[in-house]
This record gives sequence, C-alpha cells and structure tokens, in this order.
Amino acid sequence: MTDRELEQRLAQAVSRAAPDDLDAILSRCGEQNGSVMEMKQQNIVDLAAAGTPGKKKGRAWLAAACAALVLLGAGGAGGYYYQNCAVASVVSLDVNPSIELKASRGGRVISCTALNQDAAAVLFSMDGGADLKGAKLDVAVNAIVGALVKAGYMDSISSAILISVEDSDQARAARLQQELVASVDGVLQSQAPGTSVFSQVLACDAGAAAPEYAAFNSGISAGKAALVRRVMEMNGTISTNSTAAFDQLAALSVEELEDLLKTGETRIPIGKSAAAMAAEEYAGTLEISSVTADVDPELDENPPHYEVELKTAWGEFEYIVDAFGGGVLSGQQNLPALAPAGNGPGAEQPPQTSGAGTAEVPAATVPQPAVQPTPQPDAQDVGREAALRAALDHAGLSESQIASLKVERDWDDGRLEYDVEFWCGETEYDYTIDGYSCSVVKHEQEHHAAGHHSGASSSADIGGEAAKAAALAHAGVLESETAKMKVERDWDDGRLEYEVEFEAGRAEYKYTIDGATGAVLEYEQDWD
Repeated sequence: MTDRELEQRLAQAVSRAAPDDLDAILSRCGEQNGSVMEMKQQNIVDLAAAGTPGKKKGRAWLAAACAALVLLGAGGAGGYYYQNCAVASVVSLDVNPSIELKASRGGRVISCTALNQDAAAVLFSMDGGADLKGAKLDVAVNAIVGALVKAGYMDSISSAILISVEDSDQARAARLQQELVASVDGVLQSQAPGTSVFSQVLACDAGAAAPEYAAFNSGISAGKAALVRRVMEMNGTISTNSTAAFDQLAALSVEELEDLLKTGETRIPIGKSAAAMAAEEYAGTLEISSVTADVDPELDENPPHYEVELKTAWGEFEYIVDAFGGGVLSGQQNLPALAPAGNGPGAEQPPQTSGAGTAEVPAATVPQPAVQPTPQPDAQDVGREAALRAALDHAGLSESQIASLKVERDWDDGRLEYDVEFWCGETEYDYTIDGYSCSVVKHEQEHHAAGHHSGASSSADIGGEAAKAAALAHAGVLESETAKMKVERDWDDGRLEYEVEFEAGRAEYKYTIDGATGAVLEYEQDWD
C-alpha cells in the first residue's frame, strides 16, 4: 500500500470517527484575551511538504495520526466502561442478613457481596452472589428476596426488610428506590404478605461509607449502619461515639430497630437470640437438639417483649420474654418433667397446666400460656361468631356489655386464628382464638384512664371525615380517585386513632391517624 493510499484511508477513518459538531464547538468558544501569534506562510508550507522529501518523515506523520485514532477508539471503550462497568449505585438489603449489590449506570449488577455469615448462607446457592453478576438489578434483588423468604427470614408476623440506595445522583437514587420497593413488595405480596418494606436513600457517593459510621465495622451495610445511627441519635442515653452500643444495635434485626425508632425507647433490648435462649432455659430444653425456636419481637407493645414459640416433640409452647430484663413472663416451665415416666421426646403430648411454674405477669398485660393445638385432618373452621363467644365467655362478659368490637380471621404459621378485640368500660381486651378448637391461644387485658375508652366522647376527637382527609392529603390523591375506602375508630394505649384504608390506581394505602391532632402516625403503600 502506498503512502497516498494509506493517507486516504486514514482521512476517511477520521471523518467517520469524529462527530460533525463544529457549530456546537464554536458556540462554546468566546473571544479570547491575550497576545496573538502570527502564523507565517513558511510554517504552512513546511507542514504541507512534510511528507514529500522522504518516506521516513511521511511514515512518522502517519504513525502519529494512527495513535490519534487509537485514542479515539479508547474514548469509545471508556464510554462503554463508564456505562456498564463503573459503579454508579450501591443497593443494600437488610433483614438480619446484610447483602450489598453494586450496579452500573445501565442497571446491571457488577458485584454481590455477603456482609455477614447469615448473608453468606443465603447466597450460598448463588455461588456466593457471583451468579448474579451481569443480571438486571431488579431481577437480582427479587432473587435475593426469594432466597430470604425460603430461608425463613420473613416467617415472623412483623418481619421487615430495609432497602437502601447509595448514589451521588440523588434523582437517580430516588427513582431506583421507588422501582425496587415496588418490585420487592410485589414478590412479598405472594410469598410473605406480612413483611414490611422500609427504604431510604443515603446522601453519599456509591460505595463510600458516610463519615459518621465509617469508623465502625460490624458486618452490616451502610444502609443498616445509617439506621443504627438514627436510633443512637434519637436515644439520649447512648453515646453516638460508643462502638459497643453501635455493635449491640447492629446485631438487632431491622424490625427491632424500627420498633425502637417508633417508640422512642432509651434502652437496648436483649435481642432475638438471647430471648430464645431464655425461653429454652426456662423450659429446660437447652440440651435437646430437636427443639427449635421462632421469635417475634413485640417491642412496641406494653410491656415490650419477645414472643418465643418452642417446637418440641411434645407440642408447641409459647413464652413471653421481657425485652430488656430477659425474664420469662409467661410459659410452661421444665417441659421434660411433664412427659410420662420413662418417656423422653416423642412421648404423648403432656396435658396443659394452668399457671404451673409461670412467672408473675404485670397486671397491665396477662398473656395466656397455652399448648398450641394441632388441627385434625377433618377439622372445621369454627367461624367468627363462635370465636367471639369463646372470647366473651373467657372474659365473663356478654355482647351487650362491650363496645368497639373487632373480629379478624388470620393465619399464623399454618394455624387458623381469630383476633378478637373489644372494650368494656375502661378496659381493653385482646384475644387470639384457635380457629379449629375455639380455645384461647392468648389474651391481653389493659386498663385505661377514665374517659379514654373507645366508647367515651372526647372534645379532642377530630372525627372520621377529618382523619380520612388527612390520609388523602398525605397520599396526594382525591377521594373521587379512590376505591374500597374504609375508616375505623380505635384506641391504642390510651390514644384515640383512626385506621384509614383505601385503593387508588394500582396502589393500596393504609394509614393510622392520630384521633386528636390529625397527624399521620403510620402509613403503608403497597403496589399491586
């Protein structure tokens, strides 16, 4: 190939590679201040003739031009890398397992990392997260959520997951947050409908831990670390520089941390593992490997406690453990002693005893220790009316004596139950009735100050219409755009509340409105 042919091909390549953007370039060039260097005619002649005296000089010029083409190509490769390989967003998922995903601007997973041992177990079937590399971010997140459900992390009635998004582009982070929450909620609606989804956007560059918790290393994501920090800042008795306090709180689940934020509690709870151990020690089953424990934190109830269900060869037993002291408030003590003489695990289920070996419970809350009944194959649903009668008989009341009755049908770990709530005078009653045997699984009885029961009139009551208006204003929708509107008046720990539920478009809204002030206390938005 001659030099001229090479020059022609090079010129054609440059014309194709370089964008025709002269007008835009000139528009960005203002008048320059400074000296003007005059370009002599000789300089132009020398440049034009540079390739003619000999092939050596011509080759050198061509080599330089080729290098320029290489740089142009590198620029294109750099753009590809920036779009598909550089980390633009970091998404973390926290239940108790903490998992971190790094994603490109194109929304593809660059890496998936387990931040603690629980997370490593969840990702084990995905080659530690390596199988998710290159997948779309929402697909990877849904796969992880499915694995969390399968591993039992969403079995609790009040289980929760935290989705955190880190991105220097806050608008993009907000969009990604909304998309992932809707996607995850769709998965949970079918697989674990009782799970709450919390989300947040962190105001820091992707992957760069915020300075306020960068010094701590507790095997959790930046998102959960930010949640822990919020608890510490709310709690005036905990130093925000205390590594020990940070580690204690970091060991709690997302649902426990959210309960602490909601209640403003200033103490640190013992945690689910300690509650399970306290129940097993009280039950005398620590040395029996076949016993399993399910723990549900109820830190927003009075008194704050953990509900521990022990599944044994003799049946299922429920224990109430104080959330801060660790004492067992209710439950059957020394289970092995209840088995017939000479029989160990696997013997016939022992009869239920009333109050034997049970710690005294504060008068405000009296949980009922009970062996959970196992329905027979031909067992029938007792129905709402029978469940109500069972609760009233236990309370020693008639239906004419009560107010604000609520009966709800529910399932708990495969067991049909009825939740029955009502008031009599200044006393609030909560019952859980077995849906097959009509037995009382659990009951609570709480006394309130005079004038605070649900049947009492109150000058501070805003009324159902005002509560509905407050919910609609918060949701940003008109009542004409809603369907299935439902407003219920209720009392919770002496506070008048309105429960407002409605649908708008493909979204379902649930609000708890303060009955005296109209403030939004809680809300959920689920996407269909």
